Amino acid sequence: MGLTAKSTGIKLIEGSLDIEKETPNDKVIALAGNPNVGKSTVFNALTGMNQHTGNWPGKTVTSAQGKCTFNKTNYIMVDIPGTYSLMAHSAEEEVARDFICFGNPDAIIVVCDATCLERNMNLVLQTIEISDHVIVCVNLMDEAKKKHIYIDFGSLQKDLGVPVVGISARSGKGLGELMQAVEELNNETFINPIKIKYISPIEEAIAILEPAVKEKLGDKLSSRWVSLKLIDSDDSLMSSIKKYLGFDITKDEAIAKKIFEARAHLKECGINEDTLNDKIASCLVITAEGICADAVSFESEKYNSRDRKIDRILTSKWSGYPIMILLLIFIFYLTITGANYPSEIIANVLFKFQDVLLEFFKSLHIPNWITDMVVMGVYRVLAWVVSVMLPPMAIFFPLFTLLEDVGYLPRIAFNLDRHFKKANACGKQALTMCMGFGCNAAGIVGCRIIDSPRERLIATITNNFVPCNGRFPTLIAIITMFFASSVALPFQSFISTLILTGVIVLGIIMTFLISTLLSVTILKGVPSSFTLELPPYRKPQIGKVIVRSIFDRTLFVLGRAAVVAAPAGLIIWIMANVKVGGISLLLHCSQFLDPFAKLLGLDGVILIAFILGFPANEIVVPIIIMAYMATGSIVDLQDLTQLRTLLVNNGWTWLTAVCTMLFSLMHWPCSTTCLTIKKETQSLKWTAISFAIPTVVGMLICFLVASTARIFGLV
Repeated sequence: MGLTAKSTGIKLIEGSLDIEKETPNDKVIALAGNPNVGKSTVFNALTGMNQHTGNWPGKTVTSAQGKCTFNKTNYIMVDIPGTYSLMAHSAEEEVARDFICFGNPDAIIVVCDATCLERNMNLVLQTIEISDHVIVCVNLMDEAKKKHIYIDFGSLQKDLGVPVVGISARSGKGLGELMQAVEELNNETFINPIKIKYISPIEEAIAILEPAVKEKLGDKLSSRWVSLKLIDSDDSLMSSIKKYLGFDITKDEAIAKKIFEARAHLKECGINEDTLNDKIASCLVITAEGICADAVSFESEKYNSRDRKIDRILTSKWSGYPIMILLLIFIFYLTITGANYPSEIIANVLFKFQDVLLEFFKSLHIPNWITDMVVMGVYRVLAWVVSVMLPPMAIFFPLFTLLEDVGYLPRIAFNLDRHFKKANACGKQALTMCMGFGCNAAGIVGCRIIDSPRERLIATITNNFVPCNGRFPTLIAIITMFFASSVALPFQSFISTLILTGVIVLGIIMTFLISTLLSVTILKGVPSSFTLELPPYRKPQIGKVIVRSIFDRTLFVLGRAAVVAAPAGLIIWIMANVKVGGISLLLHCSQFLDPFAKLLGLDGVILIAFILGFPANEIVVPIIIMAYMATGSIVDLQDLTQLRTLLVNNGWTWLTAVCTMLFSLMHWPCSTTCLTIKKETQSLKWTAISFAIPTVVGMLICFLVASTARIFGLV
């Protein structure tokens, strides 16, 4: 009995997920489950680490597909988005529901968390209503054992009427048994899935409608489930059913008549459209409670006392916030101190290769202007971006992923939820804000987890107020030169970290303020409610954390930055080397912008550096150096003392440093983030608003700070 993993591709055609089968006998298996149950771990363990990803047709929801071979049969695994329910309220839930309902998978594996099985049972029961080819995969059995939770699989399987398998996906234990159950399910002739019993009025309403639906649909879909959904009348689901069937079933005269009769019967029994959904959900919850009461037992009522004790500390309003701040300080301290040496090594290697490129171009007798444009322009900017951006990301992203893997990030969302609610925003915005620290583009993509379109837009527009990894070098350099230079060398990193943390806290405060402002102006509304799950604390998988954060986040973001930095390098070189009246275009532009920049506490060189740094924030400081030194290419002053002298000689004061930091914190998003906003919102209008709001706010705050300092004679 062999289980091997192999990746396969995804091809999207005509609005449906087209599965690439090697043979007609390949089986398509859907992997469903609540968030945080280890569904992706099961998927990775079955298919290997190199699956192909894409987007579901017409959605910005990520899809993943891979292949494993078991007993000479190919199984194509489709990892559908995590969802708590098939009563869809978000794009992710719609995708999950539609693939289960209309994707015609050969089997559906519903992954559950053994430590909180009752909560997961809601999705299991809804899935069984739709398909009788369901396997319940109870994951995290190792954690359940540690918490003295025992599951009677015989009772569970008897009550559900479908196969149930217990596994521990992290260690790979039980995966063979899971695939054996899949194989046997597809050869199974006797299937007896549970039939959900609703309260009498609902059952009577279904009985009125189901015969007509059965006659119309045959075996295409579960007539009982379709009848229930027709009575409930979910517009999103009705649209999906119409697309799947190729006709509008509600337009059928006989069915429309029965729908009217069924709803009239419910109304007579005191159940209207507003309460029907709650009644259905209540029946599912009661059924889940009864099944789990028979199957799940605890050795002690204090089985999760450890997590509760930790949560009393981490989510307390007295200790939760100080711990968050201290953790933030610790992460940034590691990022700042740990990135210095690797960054220097990478820069040395890349700039030595620059000499090799120059010799190579010279040997080919390529004109000097082309050599300088390609090597000193495009390549040098790329080398700077990679050397400055890669080391901090390679440290920050694994640390961030580690917090996610341990289970701490949901606690951060819990702590900040009440503040986002006061701002009429969504508590999930705390998670997208945290993702923005690594990369604002990643934070924008993360906004998909927010169900409400209004709240998703608020999170998208304000994500830029937390500084991304690309802005850290500018902030750190200025802090070290102007505010920590008088401190003894061993303590400079610590003082810089404290000040940097203060700047970041200011960005978080601005996020709350602008979210509140948007909620009472262009994005009015009340905050939606959502279920915030606090998953159990888990031992992190260090190896997988590093691999996932490096390949899925660090290299992905670095690649996108490099794509936009290359043409930027060309433009910067042209502006620095093309002269009009003996002065470069770069200096002409900076002199033109200088009067306006002075009002903001900056100068023309700083402002043009931010404008040219639109493709990548990492190149702002090098452009400033290049303009002040009147050189034709990006320059790196390794010694911050030399850099401080250069800046002071060009008119920098403490006020210039403060305003530059404020403008770095609050200015337009980079080109990568803007492209991501356009892709996620599908709107030029909201992309322009996302660009304009932080820019206007940044300029206004810089103007107020500079004006106040000048009025009181502080400069």
